[in-house]
Amino acid sequence: FRKIELYGPAEGPVLITGETGSGKELIARALHARSRRRSNAFIALNCTALNEDLFESELFGHERGSFTGALRTHRGRFERAHEGTLFLDEIGDMSMRVQAKMLRAIEEGVFERVGGEEELRVDARLLSATNVSLEEAVAYKRFRADLYHRIAVFRIHVPPLRERHGDLPLLAQHILRALNERYRREVRGITPDAMRRLEEYAWPGNVRELRNVLERVYVESQSDVIGAKAFDEWERER
Repeated sequence: FRKIELYGPAEGPVLITGETGSGKELIARALHARSRRRSNAFIALNCTALNEDLFESELFGHERGSFTGALRTHRGRFERAHEGTLFLDEIGDMSMRVQAKMLRAIEEGVFERVGGEEELRVDARLLSATNVSLEEAVAYKRFRADLYHRIAVFRIHVPPLRERHGDLPLLAQHILRALNERYRREVRGITPDAMRRLEEYAWPGNVRELRNVLERVYVESQSDVIGAKAFDEWERER
């Protein structure tokens, strides 16, 4: 929390590390909300979601006719993040070819769309996240050392949920409020016995798993307070 307050107003890139599901994108959104760019766009892209060619097109955009199926000019995420924030999730999975283009975009603030010749200038703050060791990836030549040093000016590590059980009551209440809004119900909370069950679990899927479990018992329970018995079936299945 201290680092979010310190790094939010800064302009340098931030590398957010932590296990899958630990809430790295939430940290990125909190940094954006505390920046001078908060009134502009927050644009996110998962580096594992697309193959190399489609990812490059999605990140930098493409010109009409640059490849089969390119029926119109497409503005990429980098361009759409101009004067805002670009968040690249799982940046450790970015290909070496795209890494080289990314390095130039960060260092010089310019890039070209796929199939384009015109240099486009962009001012976007970069936030990145990874669940793997980029230092190890650099050592094994899977990630460019120069790019690593550019994206890791500031660093925030998000501990796994099993190391911060004190956050469970706060997270549970936050998730229940969101579920109440979505389902138009009024579940007031979780009993102490039920909370103890949650605290005894290691949560390998982190906050994402907690959210999924709570939504399941929320839907299955008809009470306005979720008790320990509501978690029986989930415990038997895991």
